[in-house]
Amino acid sequence: MALLCWVLPMKFLVDTSAKTLGTLTSDLVAGQLLTPLTNYANAGGVFAMDNGAFSGFKRKPFFRMLERNLEHEERCLFLTVPDIVGNAKLTTELYYQFTKETEMLPWANKWAMVAQDGIEDLTINWWGVRTLFIGGTTEFKDSNACYDVVKAAKILDIPVHVGRVNTYKRYRVFADLGADTCDGSGIAKFSHMLKDIETSVNRKASPDTQADLFTEGVCGV
Repeated sequence: MALLCWVLPMKFLVDTSAKTLGTLTSDLVAGQLLTPLTNYANAGGVFAMDNGAFSGFKRKPFFRMLERNLEHEERCLFLTVPDIVGNAKLTTELYYQFTKETEMLPWANKWAMVAQDGIEDLTINWWGVRTLFIGGTTEFKDSNACYDVVKAAKILDIPVHVGRVNTYKRYRVFADLGADTCDGSGIAKFSHMLKDIETSVNRKASPDTQADLFTEGVCGV
C-alpha cells in the first residue's frame, strides 16, 4: 500500500524587489528573501535574511542589512549565521560562537544554523538551533546524509529552509521530508521556473501517477 507522505507544500522565499514580489501570484510564494548581495528594500510582508556567504561573506554589508530591517524584526522568519560553504565543522563552530556573542541583540532569537557537508559526523547541540538552513554543495544537498539531518530537525519541530531549490525534483524531495521554506536563484530570476514547479505540484494525476508522486524517492512505501 502506498504511503502518502506529502502533506503540505513547501513555500518559496524569493530574492526579489517588492515590486516584483507583488506580481507573483503563486500559492507557493510565502514572502521575500533578503541578502546583502541584491540589497532589495523590504517588501513589508513575511521575509528572511541570508548572509550571502555562498558568493562570499562581507561583514559590513551584512550588518547594514540587519540594521536596515530592524523595524521589521517581528515578520522575519530567520537570519542565517555566517557560514563556510562545504565545511560543517567550521560552520557549526561559527554558529555557536556567533549566537553567544550576539545573544543580547534584537535578532538573537532569529539565527539559523546552516547545514554543510560533513554535518552528519558532528555532535549537534540541537537545543541551540532555532532554524536549520540547508546549504552545502550540490553533492551534499542530494545525499542521504542531508536528508537525515532534515528528518532529525523535523522530529524536534525545528523549522527547515532549503537553499538552491530550482527544480521540481529537488522541491519534491524536501517537501516530502517536511521542509518549511526554500529559495532558488533561478526562481528569483526566471518566472517560468516557479510556474513549472507549481504546475507539477498542482497537476491532476492519474491513480498510478499519483501513487508515484507521493512515494517515489525519500518517502518509500
